[in-house]
Amino acid sequence: MSRSYDREDDHIAASEYLVAIVGPTAAGKSALALDVARSLDGAIVNADAMALYRGMDIATDKPGMVARQQVEHHMLDVWPVTTTASVVQYRDAARAAIRQVWSRERVPLVVGGSPLYLKAVCDELDVPPTDPQTRARYQRLLDESGAAAAHRLLADRDPQAAALIEPSNGRRIVRALEVVELTGSFAAALPTPTAWAPTRWIGIRRTREDLDDRITRRVEQWWSQDALRDEVETLLAAGLTPDSTAGKAVGYQQMMAALRGELTMAQARDATITATCKLARRQERTLRSDDRIVWFEGADPDLLVQVLEHLGG
Repeated sequence: MSRSYDREDDHIAASEYLVAIVGPTAAGKSALALDVARSLDGAIVNADAMALYRGMDIATDKPGMVARQQVEHHMLDVWPVTTTASVVQYRDAARAAIRQVWSRERVPLVVGGSPLYLKAVCDELDVPPTDPQTRARYQRLLDESGAAAAHRLLADRDPQAAALIEPSNGRRIVRALEVVELTGSFAAALPTPTAWAPTRWIGIRRTREDLDDRITRRVEQWWSQDALRDEVETLLAAGLTPDSTAGKAVGYQQMMAALRGELTMAQARDATITATCKLARRQERTLRSDDRIVWFEGADPDLLVQVLEHLGG
């Protein structure tokens, strides 16, 4: 991993800036980022939470070895699947990587669809308050009643927060309930973003029909080739569990259910398509609320030209 990041020594030179390429899953961010990186002599810094895990390659659409040989990549394959994700650890490591890119007078491209991870590295965010007793109470609710019941409670108390969180993601639901109780509002506890470094925000969007079709074709390919099944079996042997952060990833969660006999392979495939489409909607809703992002049509044949013109490249 990159050298450690020291927040006390955080001066940003006038010539140093970021390009953030964002958008929902399957919008085409990775392909565009490779083209932009080649054009600007840039390096890619991953901001997809699940691509941080080693061995989780297929359902995260992780760049392959050819792409990594052509363009420098950072923040891929950082953690084993047994590690609980930490936004703070990600931020510090990603910023250290960005400083390495700047030291070579190159442009860092922060690329991903995970809004929290994108903002963690590009913005200065204060973590909302926490209280162990409050957290433990909601964790008991989750353990005793399940994620769906906890999500319904969150929807009653803060519909906006519930709309942003997957109903099966118990860990995030518990955290949101804790923040709502302590602050009164999940959204109000999140500060107005202040840029860590000058950032040019590029958003990639597609029509709902186009995005759904791309997601469907991608997932069907995973299942038809048994590639995801083989990968999940390997990850299970490495310690992947349904309750881990990595085990909550869309595609991996459904494949594990199929391997346990709880779903047929066809049911797991269809559930993955549905869950991925829902994830893409949530990502897009969250990203659209950030008026710093300049949006481009992913299906436009002149996409790269338009983006480079916007960046002044």
